[in-house]
Amino acid sequence: MKSAVFVLFLAVLAATGPSVFADDAPAKRRLLFTEYGKGPNRFVELDAAGKLVWEFKPPSTTVIFQVLQNGNILFGYGGQPTGVREITARGETVFDYVSKSHQVFGCERLPNGNTLIAEQDPCQALEVNPRGEIVRATPLTTSVKDFHLQVRNIHQLANGNILAAHEGEGAVREVNPQGQVVWEYTGVTNTGEAQRLANGNTLICCGTQKRLIEVTPNKQIAWEFKAEDAPELNITWVSSVQQLKNGNLLVGNFLRGQEGQGAHAFEVTREKKVVWQWKDHTLIKSLTTVRALGE
Repeated sequence: MKSAVFVLFLAVLAATGPSVFADDAPAKRRLLFTEYGKGPNRFVELDAAGKLVWEFKPPSTTVIFQVLQNGNILFGYGGQPTGVREITARGETVFDYVSKSHQVFGCERLPNGNTLIAEQDPCQALEVNPRGEIVRATPLTTSVKDFHLQVRNIHQLANGNILAAHEGEGAVREVNPQGQVVWEYTGVTNTGEAQRLANGNTLICCGTQKRLIEVTPNKQIAWEFKAEDAPELNITWVSSVQQLKNGNLLVGNFLRGQEGQGAHAFEVTREKKVVWQWKDHTLIKSLTTVRALGE
């Protein structure tokens, strides 16, 4: 009887689909992500069982987004025209700013209701009010001339400064409202995201260096998660990170050139234990930004 139950248990595990969990994994998560690369550029939402419940095609190339507190989605679109749009959870446009720059990908809704926009060529951060009026323009520093790689994610810090990830240069820079560089960390490849932590350290996605690092204000590495720490994930390009309520990190793994192999996203503890990973190579080819909903 016991062996029959064990066989049934194995059969249930085999039928759970492409998502893989550790023995003590948390409940499955609702996910929203942008597919980009060899697959269609689209938003995809999955329920907690990994089932597709919604998809949305943005007006042009979208790789970065923010889920707002009201459930709406704010994203940059990088075609012609280019700008930032806010849509409801089912696709209705409620805000649309068309930029005069060459391309926009990064954006963030600020606590005051305005929107922070990362423009490329000129490389600058705009603060735009709900009426689409420019409240402030802050120049950003990069040596990259090709506008497509000048800047990705940007965040306004508690001190009013702006933290920007410069993918083409492999640099993260903090600038004051006048655009003066007050802190930087260089030597990271294809970085698209950097976040300032409550302890003053900075969490950086190191792209094709296949690692996620936390660095101190004096630029020492305080924590690091590398591809070698979990070879089964096939970490290819660390493209996004989300700090979860439980203290863990949800990491996006952009499988460019490695489509069909490894995890699209995974949750890792600060002790470097992978407690959950998601992959479905039938549904998508690769993703850039991924977020757990309800966080």
